[in-house]
Amino acid sequence: MSAQNQLSALHTYKGVLFSSLSSEEVLKSLDSFDAREDDVFLVSYPKSGTHWVAEVVENIPSAGITLTSPIELGDISKFEELKMHSKRRVIPTHLSYDMLPVTVKQKQCKIIYIVRNPKDTAVSLFYYYKDNPNLPSIETWAAFLELFLKGDVVYGSWFDHVLGWEEHKNDKNILFIFYEEMKKEFAKSLKKITTFLDINVSDSEMSKIAQKTSFSTMKNNAVKENCDPNHIICALTSDRNLVFRKGVVGDWINYFTPKQKTVFDELFGEKMKHSELGRCLQEYL
Repeated sequence: MSAQNQLSALHTYKGVLFSSLSSEEVLKSLDSFDAREDDVFLVSYPKSGTHWVAEVVENIPSAGITLTSPIELGDISKFEELKMHSKRRVIPTHLSYDMLPVTVKQKQCKIIYIVRNPKDTAVSLFYYYKDNPNLPSIETWAAFLELFLKGDVVYGSWFDHVLGWEEHKNDKNILFIFYEEMKKEFAKSLKKITTFLDINVSDSEMSKIAQKTSFSTMKNNAVKENCDPNHIICALTSDRNLVFRKGVVGDWINYFTPKQKTVFDELFGEKMKHSELGRCLQEYL
């Protein structure tokens, strides 16, 4: 990609990098979005498992929901498009807490925030940058990691994003879910989600959801559904094939050199020293 394309692929809004798929117009107008009290927001830093959780929620029987495309994807017509949904809306986003529309906070909409080990997130985002035409291509892992640690990537610093949301961890309308825990104890995490959303799910329905939302099933479905415009759960691409790479826990170990690990761990220790979420993630680092 040429230097000019590198620049046009991203733009800065309020000091944070965004893809050109999120127009400045829509970002400036977020506070004009009219949230409904029964809206559910699925929030995470990119490459933290939003698609997976979205598929899980979408597969809950009798939930009576519509999964929409991300609130920050597109232009100002986005809000008119969201008004068209008559069912309960489940709206994905990668926005920071500060940028979330004011009516979402006023109406205390339910929010599920997904957290993933930042080392796996960084590796996943590196591949996403390499394969996604809407993002500048960073040739080497070392160069990308440097940008990631500085927060010079799309949606800004992982640390700022997570810590900004963590300030609201005791808000009764926000549920924090760990990607790694969900991988390890799916039924328990699903129970947390359905209880939080006030939806009853039987054990047999739970096992069906687990089957339908396994990584391999979703990856296969992505190929079939790639042209479905209603299935865009990502603000960075409409190509669902780009979304599913490995979906494993701990893949970072195949990429980080000992020196990179030390640099990362030192920064993590410094930034997350007062963070409860940081302590929970420690075992995966």
